[in-house]
Amino acid sequence: MKICSALAAVAAVAIVALPAVGDAQSNASSQPVAYGADAVEYAPNRVILRGRAEATQGGNRFRADTLTLVSGDGGALERAEAAGTVYFVTPDQSMRGDRAVYNLGSGEIVVTGDVILTQGRNVLTGSRLVYNINTETARMDGAPRGGAGSRVQGVFYPSGN
Repeated sequence: MKICSALAAVAAVAIVALPAVGDAQSNASSQPVAYGADAVEYAPNRVILRGRAEATQGGNRFRADTLTLVSGDGGALERAEAAGTVYFVTPDQSMRGDRAVYNLGSGEIVVTGDVILTQGRNVLTGSRLVYNINTETARMDGAPRGGAGSRVQGVFYPSGN
């Protein structure tokens, strides 16, 4: 029972700390947290959700092959790491990549791999996205020069189209 309580507490803190990208003013943090995976592993300072790992709160969803929630020595969650096919979806935007790390201290989410950011019909692609949930600033990078798909590319639709 102690492990279940620890898993629930860490997962709840993780999702509360993952406010909606572009929707930081939402009331999602007051809503219940649901999480699931094919397997859950608990270790000191770490909870690992494996296989179709997903955590949701309100309209926000963080999904990956593996989600790892890492806490510091005091038990407070420090970061969430996602690997495999990673999705972070809010009511307004979605991010997809191969790996993501969310650092609670800085409020920064870094998504790497084949990154796709969508908002409505607008699409931006690259190899690395850095998004700060506190400042709502973003930077998309392409692959290193000469790498496959080395440029950031996007399609943006004017309002009303």
